[in-house]
Amino acid sequence: MFAELSRVMDHGIQKDSFLDALSDNVINKRTKSNLSKTSHLLTKLYGFNNQDPAFKCFKYLWGLAEANDKPILALICSIGNDYLLSESIPTVIETHIGDKVAIHKIEENIEALHPKLFTENTRRSAAQNIASSWKQAGYITGKVKNIRTQANPSYLVVTLALLLPYLNGDKGDFILSSKWVKALGISESEIRDRAFEAAKRDLLQYQYAGSVTTISFQNLLNKLDIHGI
Repeated sequence: MFAELSRVMDHGIQKDSFLDALSDNVINKRTKSNLSKTSHLLTKLYGFNNQDPAFKCFKYLWGLAEANDKPILALICSIGNDYLLSESIPTVIETHIGDKVAIHKIEENIEALHPKLFTENTRRSAAQNIASSWKQAGYITGKVKNIRTQANPSYLVVTLALLLPYLNGDKGDFILSSKWVKALGISESEIRDRAFEAAKRDLLQYQYAGSVTTISFQNLLNKLDIHGI
């Protein structure tokens, strides 16, 4: 639902009121039931809570991001709130560039992790929605063939992918092995290069020496008035 999220974020940032943006139907749903359903799903994925550190950081980076970064920011943020999407990371990312990301593979992954939890139709629908999410972020291309492609996450996207595990209590190299970082689909050296770029812009503090990685976001958190992390 990237198009709907974009409308909520761009409208909500102006008044810093995202739930009001949903109530005002900036997502242009024709019926109250569709508006209610979409609002519920978006709120479940992104929260829109100005007191939540993760959303405050997401909102700040969204405001800095170029248009091509925003779909990847949306994907990375939602991974923490959608377990089926999160569990699909290996299925998608470990598919070789140019190979097909088959819907049945995503279905098989769901069934393997949650045997007999979903009906066949529900599982199929979930797999299609998961593929659509990756497609909107640039990791799958094609309406039918679903070819694995590679998005090009900027230092802003990498900042969010490093920040979310940090907010969840990870430190150092554990941040680099988190699901958010794995979802980017780029190498460790590329992650480190972009972390260095983010550090030059004071989005994070980053050091790597003697095989020891130190990552902190204290300056950014202070700037956003986030304390007690």
